[in-house]
Amino acid sequence: MTITPTELKARLDKGKDFRLIDVREADEWAISRLPQAELIPLSQFQHLALQELAADETVVLYCHHGMRSAKAQGFLKAQGFANVLNLTGGIDAWSLQVDSAVKRY
Repeated sequence: MTITPTELKARLDKGKDFRLIDVREADEWAISRLPQAELIPLSQFQHLALQELAADETVVLYCHHGMRSAKAQGFLKAQGFANVLNLTGGIDAWSLQVDSAVKRY
């Protein structure tokens, strides 16, 4: 399951009822990030995600273009997480479609 940048923006505007997780690495996080996001880098995801996320909560994942977050989504689904969405196009698409103030790289 995926979510577009504009759909995510609408959900954020209504009030956050989900966890927004950035799976990029710390150096990328330092360049730019989405509002209200939490960092769980893909390099540590399998270890940290199961400690920090609950299988019954809704989780939206993103990375730079959507590939790494798709891997993280597959991992969570395999662990029994039912409500996991991947941001289509990642933070790059967010910058192009929603908020140009988010720095592209």
